[in-house]
Amino acid sequence: MRKIEKFIGFIIIFVVLILSKFYFRDLTLFFRLMIGTGIGYSLARAYTGFAGSVNRAYRTGSTKLMRTMLFMFFITAVINAGLFLETGATNYNIWIKPINMGLIAGGFLFGFGMSLSVCCASGVLTDLPSGFPRAFVTLIFFGIGVFFGFPIQRTASWVSNSWFTTAVGEKTMGGVFLPDLFKGDGLHGYLGAILLIAALGAIISYFSYLYEKKQIRNNKFVGHPIEKEQEEKESFDISTFKLFSSETYKEFFVKPWTLKQGAVAITILFTLLMGVTKAGWGASQPYGIWFGKLLMFFGISSEAIANFTHMPAGLFELPFFEHQISVQNFGIITGAIIYLLTAGKFTNAFKAGLNMRGKEAAIYALGGITMGFGTRLANGCNVGALYTPISNLSLSGWFFLIAMIVGGIISNKFSDRVFN
Repeated sequence: MRKIEKFIGFIIIFVVLILSKFYFRDLTLFFRLMIGTGIGYSLARAYTGFAGSVNRAYRTGSTKLMRTMLFMFFITAVINAGLFLETGATNYNIWIKPINMGLIAGGFLFGFGMSLSVCCASGVLTDLPSGFPRAFVTLIFFGIGVFFGFPIQRTASWVSNSWFTTAVGEKTMGGVFLPDLFKGDGLHGYLGAILLIAALGAIISYFSYLYEKKQIRNNKFVGHPIEKEQEEKESFDISTFKLFSSETYKEFFVKPWTLKQGAVAITILFTLLMGVTKAGWGASQPYGIWFGKLLMFFGISSEAIANFTHMPAGLFELPFFEHQISVQNFGIITGAIIYLLTAGKFTNAFKAGLNMRGKEAAIYALGGITMGFGTRLANGCNVGALYTPISNLSLSGWFFLIAMIVGGIISNKFSDRVFN
């Protein structure tokens, strides 16, 4: 069975890398598929995700994933600062999001739903092959939440107007572009911005260390099994290297990446995405569009949907594989499947994730709809309102992060009451 899985995995790699290029009408769509596949593979192989940053800390006492996420935010921001300093920030579609009640409420709702469903906007895609019922229920209701959040996002001033704004922020969505606050630092504000991001990341990392030490001291620290496996990863002995051997195959295709290896891989992919498309990583808007397409399948017109959502009818009429972010999201699913297949883990992972009770389905539905609705209030999800804005040197991402953590903590406490 594992040999068949591996063979299928490499067939999919061939289709994605070679054949799919001839299917898409332009290279941008093919590039989006490649980036999405890389992201999905990296998330799956490093067993990482934004949801785990809160859930692992609450359930196991480990804050290693949280600190890794902060490390990834920082190195990506440094790279982006270099790009902006070289060519000018306004030459990119930077996501300087507004800071307002919508951002805080949306971040809280997203964190609440993220912890209930044990996945995020991108994690729900990577979880489809390994936790299908949970991920599928979450995805359906995520789309419903996004869809019914569209009209509020498009019309409510408390979602679109920012409490604070700066010069570059006014040219985007109205938020705070950190370099605008440090114009006298000798590097057009970028040095000050990076130092502030480093300081904010260090502060959160410090408190996460204190929390982890407290859990250890109170005998509540159990650690996460995947993190233990990653930490025990054996180094590759080059002296015994044989190209065609099971050890070599295991090293290159099976062994989990460490959290930092996954973070570096995602940073590289994000940088490529910024460099080629001039925009960051988003994931959640297509879920609402997909739900709109589902309504069209049952006879509701695109004009009626557009009138309700205040979104262009053309978005719902556009074929799936001609919508750039939809293609990228499809690639994330594909990347996760490729890792599980080439590692010979697909069948076992899929079977292990099939069990779901009725109460769990209701919880996942609640998680999906609160996540989806929260993304519209916050103008993005864990990548669109958190990772990309912080990497684009926007202050808004830090507000979203704090609100998301608070929402995640309360969600875990809520889950304890429901299941205990």
